[in-house]
Amino acid sequence: MAQSRTVTDMVGRTLSVPKYPQRIVALAPSITEIVFALEQQHRLKGVSRFSDFPTEATRHPKVGSYVHLDVERIVALQPDICIGIKDGNPLVVVEQLDAMNIPFFGVDPVNLESVMKSILAIGDLLSATPKALSVVADMRRRIDAVKQKTRGVEYKPGVFIQIGISPIVSVGSATFIDELITLAGGTNLAAGTNPYPRFSREQVISLAPEVMVISSMARDTVFEEVKAQWMQWPAIPAVRKRAVHIAPTSIFDRPTPRLVIGLEQMARYIHPQLFKETP
Repeated sequence: MAQSRTVTDMVGRTLSVPKYPQRIVALAPSITEIVFALEQQHRLKGVSRFSDFPTEATRHPKVGSYVHLDVERIVALQPDICIGIKDGNPLVVVEQLDAMNIPFFGVDPVNLESVMKSILAIGDLLSATPKALSVVADMRRRIDAVKQKTRGVEYKPGVFIQIGISPIVSVGSATFIDELITLAGGTNLAAGTNPYPRFSREQVISLAPEVMVISSMARDTVFEEVKAQWMQWPAIPAVRKRAVHIAPTSIFDRPTPRLVIGLEQMARYIHPQLFKETP
């Protein structure tokens, strides 16, 4: 490979990659966002399904969803590198790409810290380190600002996030949303070993959440209906306080720089008296 170099990705794989890759296929919506955040979108030749931010990303050729990738479409785009994620992209696809000498660079974002490491790693891969450092510095500044305001908070309101309609599905521990709730000075009422626990309506009512957030990729109109249904239960503290909110899931669970927006939004939901300003 002309003008290549050897790198180790975040999954621990050592591979030879182009020194200046020009034809990138992003195998997850989060990767697409990061490439745009690094201002390297001119190199993108293909993206995965649901790559919807920024809007310009929707105009790129699609290669399937990140868990159901179409290898033929990927190969047809003649990428000199594919960038993907450990948790989601099938190993069999990685092996097929390897067999065709198409490098697969994997990242493994599991929390805010590793999201920032992923941005830096992709920045290095694309010779965009200065921009990556700038993006990460802005993220750290905004995270620290939220931490500073919530550091002295003694009371941490109970928060219930609904990401599924029927059945009602929330998020447990070791998830991006759980980390955002904790950093924002709240208590995740669905915390536990099950990453996506299910609840009956009666169970949610018994949890007595003080803040509720309805967040999903489903149509907004559907979630307005869900909110209206919850508002019929004044026994829930969040309903009495009118602290039932609707927010796009992509700012809460997509490992990109926008997670900081999700953190700031969560902080405003949980402690509106501390976070009155909109960044």
